[in-house]
Amino acid sequence: MQEQTKDRARKLIATLRDVLYGMTVYDWVLELEKARNEQDRLFTLMVFGDLLGIPLLPPFYTLRLLPYIVPTLTSWQRSMLRERDFTDLITQEIG
Repeated sequence: MQEQTKDRARKLIATLRDVLYGMTVYDWVLELEKARNEQDRLFTLMVFGDLLGIPLLPPFYTLRLLPYIVPTLTSWQRSMLRERDFTDLITQEIG
């Protein structure tokens, strides 16, 4: 009986913590993730733009960084070559 009340109290505390997190910090976390993803795409474009036909850096630096970027290369190419539509523009802030 006492374990059930402790378990319920833990669940209640976890639920309250999640609600407070959602009310206060969740939007910031989403915005920071968007900004980080955008910076990652921009960095990859600067370094490996020659894969899309935009040479920006000498191949020496590109080859030195290649082992670190290989795991994300296919998803980056897909995201850069993806067509954008009106709904993508709505999610971005105007400013």
